Amino acid sequence: MSDEKRCPVIRFDHNSPEHSADPVGAYRELRQGPKRGWTDASGGYWVLSDYDSVFEAARDDDIFTSRRTDSGGEGLSVVIPKTPMHLHIPIELDPPDFRKYRKIVNRITAPAAIEKMRDMVERHTTEFIDSVIEQGECDLTSVIGVPSIVTIDWLGLPIEEWQRYSRAHHAVLAEPQGSPAFEQATKVDLPYLADQMWDVIRQRRAEPQDDIISYLVTQEVDDRPLTDDEVFGIIDLLVAGGVGTTASLVSQALVWLAEHTDVRQRLIDDPSLLDRAVEEFLRFFSPTQALARTVTTDVDFHGCPMKAGDRVLLAWSSANRDETKFDNPDEIDIDRWPNRHTAFGVGVHRCAGSHLGRLMSKTLISSVLERMPDYTVDFAALKRYPRQGVNMGYVSIPARFTPGKRLLPVTETV
Repeated sequence: MSDEKRCPVIRFDHNSPEHSADPVGAYRELRQGPKRGWTDASGGYWVLSDYDSVFEAARDDDIFTSRRTDSGGEGLSVVIPKTPMHLHIPIELDPPDFRKYRKIVNRITAPAAIEKMRDMVERHTTEFIDSVIEQGECDLTSVIGVPSIVTIDWLGLPIEEWQRYSRAHHAVLAEPQGSPAFEQATKVDLPYLADQMWDVIRQRRAEPQDDIISYLVTQEVDDRPLTDDEVFGIIDLLVAGGVGTTASLVSQALVWLAEHTDVRQRLIDDPSLLDRAVEEFLRFFSPTQALARTVTTDVDFHGCPMKAGDRVLLAWSSANRDETKFDNPDEIDIDRWPNRHTAFGVGVHRCAGSHLGRLMSKTLISSVLERMPDYTVDFAALKRYPRQGVNMGYVSIPARFTPGKRLLPVTETV
C-alpha cells in the first residue's frame, strides 16, 4: 500500500481460530487503535470497525457495492471469503434493481404480514419445548431449531427436511472452509436441496398453495413475471437468513441469562421488558457479525486509500460496541433506550426479515423463561460454532430444569 501511516496494515482474520476465541476483543483492539485497516487474510480486504465508518459505507451503494464482481473470487458477494452459493436476491443487488425485488419481499415481511405468522411461530415453539419438557434436561440448541422449521414451513418447502436446510446453511458460514462439514454442505446437501427447491417452484406454478413460494411465482418485475431463477434467488436468501441468525441470537441470549439470573428473574417477573431486552441482545451479540462490500472506484475513505475492486468488511458487531455511541458497550443493559444498533444492517440492504426475527426471538426466549424458569447450563460443556466470522452461537448448550407438562397432545409434538 502507498500510505500505511494513514491506514495501516493490520493483523486480522475474522475467520481464524484466534478470532473465534475472542471476537469481541479482536474488534475492540482494532476499534481503539486504527479503527480501519488492511489485512492480507483471505486475499486481502479492508476492515471497518467504528460505527461512523460502518454506517457511512453501508449507506453508500455507489462506492460500496453489494453486487457480484470478479474481485475476491466467485460466490456470495457479501461474505469474505466468498462462498459457492446461488445469487441471493435482493441482497446481492444495488438500487435501482434492488428496490424492484425488495418491494416484493417487503409485502411478506412487513409487520402486518409477520403478525399473521404469530400462531405458526407459537405452535412450533410449543412443540419443540413439549418434546423435551418432561425430561428435565436437553440441549437447548434443539429447542432453538424453531426458526429453521418456521422458515421452511412458511416458505412451503418440505417440512421434514428442515434440519438438513438448517445444517447446510449453517455449515457454509460457521464451519471452516475445506472441513468435512463444509464439504458435505457445499457438495452434497446444498445441491440436493437446490434440486428440491427447483421442484417446488415448478409445482407451485402448476398448483399454487397457501405459502410464500406460491406468492413469489405470481409476482412481476418490470411488467413481466419473475423467472424461476429469480424466485430461487429470493427463496435461497430467505432460507439462509431464516435458519441462522435468530438461532444464533437466542442461543447466546439464553446462555447469558443462565449466567445472570437476576436479569432473568426481572424478565420472568415483568415480560413487558422483553422488547427492549431483545434489542439489547441484538446489539450485544450481533448474530451477523459482519458482511462485505466491494469498492467500485478509487476513493480515500477516512484516510484509507481504497482501490476499485478492493473488498471491505463492515463489522456490525464492532459498530454495536463503539464506545463513542453506546455507554458501557460491553455490558448488557436491558433498559437501554434508544438503541440504534446495526445488528440488522444499515441502509437499503437492511435485513428484510428483522420483524420475523424479532417475533421468533421474543417468542422463544419468553417461552423458555415461562416453561423452564430455573434452567441451568453446563458451562464447561458449551460448544461454540467453529468459525464465528459471520454468525456467532453455540453448537451445543446442555441444560437442566425442573420437568414440566406438555401443552399439546403427543401426536402433535415434534
